[in-house]
Parts: sequence; C-alpha cells; structure tokens
Amino acid sequence: MARIGAGLTAVAVAVGIAAVAAPQGASAREQVVFRDPGYQAGTIVVKTRERRLYLVLGDGTALRYPVGVGKAGKQWSGVSSITGKYVRPDWAPPAEVKRDKPGLPNVIKGGTPQNPMGAAALTLSGGEYAIHGTNVPRSIGGYVSYGCIRMFNEDVTDLYSRVSVGTTVVVTR
Repeated sequence: MARIGAGLTAVAVAVGIAAVAAPQGASAREQVVFRDPGYQAGTIVVKTRERRLYLVLGDGTALRYPVGVGKAGKQWSGVSSITGKYVRPDWAPPAEVKRDKPGLPNVIKGGTPQNPMGAAALTLSGGEYAIHGTNVPRSIGGYVSYGCIRMFNEDVTDLYSRVSVGTTVVVTR
C-alpha cells in the first residue's frame, strides 16, 4: 500500500514528461509479443503470478517490465486507473503498514534513501495502491509489498513518460 504524503510534488501530465527523463542506461524492460485479447493500446496489465507489468502497444506487442507485487494475503486484482503522477513523492505509511512496523516515521521525505516510493509513483483509483519505484531493487521479481506494484526506478521513469492520468490498469492473478 502507498499513501502519498501531503508534501508531495504533484506533476501535471504535460510537465511530467519533461520532468522525468527516460532512462539512459540499461533497463529490464523489453518489447514482447502480446496476444491477450481485449486490451486496448495504452492499457497497463499487471500479471501478479508472472510478476510482470505489460504496457500494451497495440501492434500485437507490449513493453514488459519485471515488478514486485503483493505478498501472500496482500494481493488484489481488478481494474483501476491512474489518478496521479508524482516525481520523488513523500510517503506516509498507511495504517496497516504502520501497525506492522510501528517504528516507521509518519512521513518519509521524497528522494531520500529511506523512501520506498523511489523515483516516481503512479497512484491508482480505488485504494491506497500505486505503481512506483523502489529503494530496494532486489525486491523486484518477488512477492514483497502490501499491494503496490514495485518497479526498478529506471523502469518506472520510462513508464511514467509513456502513460497519463486516466490510463486503465488491469491487475490479474
């Protein structure tokens, strides 16, 4: 789960693309054949069993990114949409996380090494979840979160530049 703190830096879609540059180095993303019917170009599809996020390109392909997903008992599925785009947001642990880890501060400043949101966050409708970067890259590929979708910082930066508020997000198990 993620709750973006009150002191975050909101970035408008038009400004956001310029504010978050595409990665310069190697990335874990790759273009792959994507034949799942029913998804329109621009849709984000997260397959938790695979621990992969797909950005459907619409030409029979998708960009595929490795992700960390919800741990046992924290996974969810359904249709959502991106409601906000943020660069290096502050993070306020949700009540459930705070209950499990009472030593966490009430807010962790964006851009600091302790902030689990990483380089950028895309908040999702219908809950306290987000697609976001990470301060623990070794967690990518695992069942590790309270329901959020974690990405390598380079990959969330790339995804951030490709999608907008309102983008449909489909999470399947």
